[in-house]
Amino acid sequence: MSLPQTLDQWLALLEGRHSQTIRLGLERVRTVRSALGPDPASVIITVGGTNGKGSTCAMLESILLAAGYRVGCYTSPHLLRYNERVRIDGKEAGDEQLLAAFAAVEAVRGETPLTYFEHGTLAAWSIFQHVAPDVIILEVGLGGRLDAVNVFDADCAIVTGVAMDHMDYLGDTREAIGYEKAGIFRAGRPAVCGDPQPPASLTAHAEAIGAQLWISGRDFGFGGDRQQWGYWRYGEPPARGALVKRAGLAYPSLRGTNQLLNAAAAITALDSLRDRVPVAMQAIRQGLMLVEVPGRFQVLPGRPAVVLDVAHNPQAAGVLAENLGSMGFYPETYAVFGMLRDKDVEGVVALMRERVDHWLLIDLPGPRGLKADELAARLRAAGVAAGIRCFGAAAEAFAAARERATEGDRIIAFGSFLTVADALAAIRARRN
Repeated sequence: MSLPQTLDQWLALLEGRHSQTIRLGLERVRTVRSALGPDPASVIITVGGTNGKGSTCAMLESILLAAGYRVGCYTSPHLLRYNERVRIDGKEAGDEQLLAAFAAVEAVRGETPLTYFEHGTLAAWSIFQHVAPDVIILEVGLGGRLDAVNVFDADCAIVTGVAMDHMDYLGDTREAIGYEKAGIFRAGRPAVCGDPQPPASLTAHAEAIGAQLWISGRDFGFGGDRQQWGYWRYGEPPARGALVKRAGLAYPSLRGTNQLLNAAAAITALDSLRDRVPVAMQAIRQGLMLVEVPGRFQVLPGRPAVVLDVAHNPQAAGVLAENLGSMGFYPETYAVFGMLRDKDVEGVVALMRERVDHWLLIDLPGPRGLKADELAARLRAAGVAAGIRCFGAAAEAFAAARERATEGDRIIAFGSFLTVADALAAIRARRN
């Protein structure tokens, strides 16, 4: 069989090759990974958790780049271009790099079946093998213990937080999900938990394997006022050691009250690796001020105000609602909203209904995507009685919102990566 010649052809092949988009397990990936050849001598930081993974990866990347290190970063999903998933020194991988990497994985996988995500993860690793950056940052796709990223042993692992999501795969209790997230921890190595109230299963697993567990609020934390914030931590666990403080930090450029939780976890991870990748305070300050992540409480310039947020579960929706409340007064808020059918629609709506005046619902593609009329029925069942309109796509819904909104109003797009991606594409097309 001849190999695809373009990135779109490769992605179409991978999407159509495997009937299951999600298939947890490490044996297939481990087999192909060993065939790809020797690993680079890079420091590896793995980032898992229910929410905040992408922001934490971006903070780590930005700080390390400011410190002068070569950095490889693998995240998912992407918003507009697959290339966003793989970055070298802050720049997206080019099509030619990805084509070569997909082909390298294909050449060694033999009869081993791989999902879209598994093949993409190994392709990213193939690129990192050739580039050999100082630090590699890997974002977990789903869960942790059985996620493809977990075949790579982290020198430091971060779990940003544990909430109810992907319950069909990870379990229907926070304890079950916490155990799956903790699977990225390694014996004798730093394990950072950004959740101030982690499930007992997470702490028990870390203790059972002898990981050096840092917990937000217990071993490290933050505080601040309107102008600046400060970070603190104790020495390496389990012995608490001396208290270390860093004061006078500028707030991260990423908006939202939750970002200090992510920033503190990122700083703790880097502190735990300071013997291998020392980072000066100036690099921390600069990195946090320059970090950017599209779609995470992203407020676009202009009027009416436009907010993009990939919030797709109740925990993230609660943070979004809090952040919207801190923006000030807007007479009307229009929400371009689409969700996947395996998400907790009612839980998200319950947290957002007081912030939204008009719901502009959209169809999402694929078997997991809810149609707008199905979503409308779910909203009405959740108690939203008025202000609902249905559209076939985000571009139509956003255009309708722009037509009705005044300069003093607000438009938000949220509910999934697909919703935000489509809205962002529509916004860019309109500007062009």
